[in-house]
Amino acid sequence: MKVAITGGNGFVGVEAAKLLREQGHEPVQLSRRNGGDVGDISALCGAFAGCDAVIHAAGINREIGDQTYRKVHIDGTRNVVQAARDCGVRHVTLVSFLRARPHCGSDYHESKFASEQIVRNSGLDYTVLKPGVIYGRGDHMLDHLKRAFLTFPVFAFVGLKDQDVAPIHGTDMARILASSITDARLMNGTFYVIGPETMTLPEAVMRVAKAVNRSPITFRMPIWFHRLFAFVAERVMRVPVVAAAQVRILNEGVAEPAGGGEALPEDLLPTIPFADRSIREGLPDAGRYTLRDLRFPGFSG
Repeated sequence: MKVAITGGNGFVGVEAAKLLREQGHEPVQLSRRNGGDVGDISALCGAFAGCDAVIHAAGINREIGDQTYRKVHIDGTRNVVQAARDCGVRHVTLVSFLRARPHCGSDYHESKFASEQIVRNSGLDYTVLKPGVIYGRGDHMLDHLKRAFLTFPVFAFVGLKDQDVAPIHGTDMARILASSITDARLMNGTFYVIGPETMTLPEAVMRVAKAVNRSPITFRMPIWFHRLFAFVAERVMRVPVVAAAQVRILNEGVAEPAGGGEALPEDLLPTIPFADRSIREGLPDAGRYTLRDLRFPGFSG
């Protein structure tokens, strides 16, 4: 099958394309840099030509300039659906978010849920996947945690009480995405994706610290502190160590689904544990944060 992947140069898109290629499919990795901007419906029509399916994995976790949640998640998904219809694409798989839901006060969560509704009401064959935290080489979580541990001797946990996470390995997510375009059990359904082990957020963070060979001084800080930190980081860093949407996500936990959906068939469930080996294999080459990570021209190096 020929499969277009929006967000094809992102972590999830790269993992999916790699597996699809190994399985004998023909993935077409699309991004804003190669004519696959979800804001450009004519470009999408050209990119989807001859494709049997689309994996819509494009998304953002912070708003930058005109790249807003509405423009990318809502308008972009409408464009993907329209281009798929116009090009005769039979199936669209959407990568949403585990906790996406309406009327929750978060533009990120609400825009992700709106994108689900667009796909479900598209008239096309579809699969909506709602994963939680996905990790592996090239992700944001391991990258940011490693660099933070190498830079700072302390680490502040989000909020004053524990929240749970259930990390999903990128290889598991790619396998589920590949199944979504071939497995009839996933046709026209919404499925949440949760990792094989649920743990507290501090436990997950300290597993990464161990893999990086660091023992930071840890403490808890209230949610307002992390919101303020994210507000500043988004404005002074090229890629912030944490974004406001991520603070909201971590504060409410990423282990319980919201906004509907059902469990995956048992044989498709994630199996790779969030353990020392899988964490070490996913760690980036990048080192500590430096002045080059700041936006200001005077600190650009």
